[in-house]
Amino acid sequence: MSKQDKMDKIQALVKDIKYTMLTTRTSENHLHACPMNTVETSIGAKEIWLIGHNPSDTVDNIKVNDEVNLAYSSDDNKKFLSVTGKAHLVENKEKLDELWMPVYNAFFEHGKEDPKVQLIKVVPHGAEYWDNGNAIANMVKIGSAAVTTTKIEEGLGENFSVEL
Repeated sequence: MSKQDKMDKIQALVKDIKYTMLTTRTSENHLHACPMNTVETSIGAKEIWLIGHNPSDTVDNIKVNDEVNLAYSSDDNKKFLSVTGKAHLVENKEKLDELWMPVYNAFFEHGKEDPKVQLIKVVPHGAEYWDNGNAIANMVKIGSAAVTTTKIEEGLGENFSVEL
């Protein structure tokens, strides 16, 4: 699979899943994760956009250490994606206007004019993808491998890493 094919697969998965767990590091170097909605993604342009609250633990953590991880899981729990990158706290009214959806009004008292609205841009530098494939076929393969003591790990789905 070419690098472009991998990037296209990542782009499609993020677009389909939308929700991610954003993991940051605290000032004590502990991991902190919170659910976020992926607002816009362009893997080719190295941009994943989120809208968060400021102040918040997440924003405070990004100010201390901008290295983050985004973890995605498909609704059927068959496809998983881990994206590493650097988070940037962005103040850009035009970009906010472009990304804002009315549903966000439920989270911000003054809508997009609320001073607590914080744009977060993640610039990804790597990703790893897993697809568990067909569960029934995998169970048959695992059962067969258990009886024959044959390793079948490579045939249990798709996995790749890519530098972005």
